[in-house]
Amino acid sequence: MDMKTMPNAPQVKLAIVAVSRDCFPIELSRERGRELVKACRAAGLKVYPCPTIIENENDALQAVLKCRENGANAAVVYLGNFGPEGPLSIFAEHFGGPVMLCGAAEESKDTLVGGRGDAFCGMLSASYNFDLRDVPVYILQMPVGLPGELAEKAVHFAAVARCALGVDGVKIISFGPRPHDFLACNAP
Repeated sequence: MDMKTMPNAPQVKLAIVAVSRDCFPIELSRERGRELVKACRAAGLKVYPCPTIIENENDALQAVLKCRENGANAAVVYLGNFGPEGPLSIFAEHFGGPVMLCGAAEESKDTLVGGRGDAFCGMLSASYNFDLRDVPVYILQMPVGLPGELAEKAVHFAAVARCALGVDGVKIISFGPRPHDFLACNAP
């Protein structure tokens, strides 16, 4: 039976949340976020493009609010350039659902000053910050890529998020006591 048709399997609605370090052009993150949304939709994912670009703590809380209002229950946090580590972990901590972290690869040599446009350094700093704050996030083995590459990984994450959401909602009901030679698990 297909997971989409199983009545007890949670449906995943991904939010794509772009972030930007305030000393970099926010438009770079905004444009890269649009490209990732487009690639995710082309890959068959139902995504909510969060309009709030996270640059600070207030943006992080605003993004959480926007995502919840629009029914997102899992999120892809996308470093469009670098990224503010503290606000990223605040978003993941308050979001309440599974969160994947990924970053943009350089598309050309002219993206930023000196040809640097990727988010790998930001990924390293962010992952260290998540660990310091004990905030669990899903970080890809190869977390930096072009939109098409990351969309494929977001499809995989949607399956991981479905499992995490399902396990989070599991109810285990048991009754007892029973004799030592009797073991049963019953639930409605």
